[in-house]
Formats: sequence, structure tokens, C-alpha cells
Amino acid sequence: MRVQRFPEPTVGAFIFNRQGDLLLVTSPKWPGVYTVPGGHVEVGERLEEALAREALEETGLHVREPVFICFQEFVFGAGFWKKRHFIFFDYAVQTEDEDVRLNEELDGYLWVKPRQALDLPLDEYTRYALERWLAMQG
Repeated sequence: MRVQRFPEPTVGAFIFNRQGDLLLVTSPKWPGVYTVPGGHVEVGERLEEALAREALEETGLHVREPVFICFQEFVFGAGFWKKRHFIFFDYAVQTEDEDVRLNEELDGYLWVKPRQALDLPLDEYTRYALERWLAMQG
């Protein structure tokens, strides 16, 4: 197993469709909770480039109009399937696509109204960013 030497920057995509619904996903890496698509920023890649790439790789959705929500530190949290130190950069994005095609890292999804998502079992980082997004919307 590779020993982590530095925190890993990651992006999270809060993807909204034309109806204003939010895409939530399930993953074996985040057992028992809903989260959002996302992943690592590659060397030489800007955050918004990583966001678009990860959204497409994990869901098959093309996203646009990124709006920064917040950053969060995840330091060896219990919610992830292995001990890691991440720095999350969360963005809200829009999609015109409707056909979600999950990759092997995700095992389910649903579209839900953002306020209704708060009634679901979300991981604490997704919940925090969603609450921030809703506050930004007024």
C-alpha cells in the first residue's frame, strides 16, 4: 500500500439538471451515505478542468458554469473507506444531459430537489457544502 505523503486535492461536483434537481450518488468508498461525484486533481490540471473531467468520467455528464461553493479539509475521517487526507474543492455545475452513466466507482444515483436532499443520509462534507450552496441561493 502506498503511504500518503501529502494531502490530496480533490473536486466535488454538485450537478444540477434543467429542473434544478441535484445528482447524488452512492459509492463503496463512502458506504451507507449519498455523496456527489468527484475525484483527484491531476498534476498540471486546473480545478475546473478536473471538475469537468471527473464529472464526465464518473457520470457521463457534461457540465458547465462552475460556481465555487467552498473548500473543506478531510483529515483521516471515518466516513471514507481508507485513511486519507483530502482537501475538497466543491463546485455547483449545470448539465443539459439527462442520461447518467456511472463508472465502476459509483453504484447508484438519484436526482433530488436540493432541500429534500438534506433529509437523506449524506456524508457530512456533502451536507456542509449543500447547506452552504443553499445559503448562497438565499
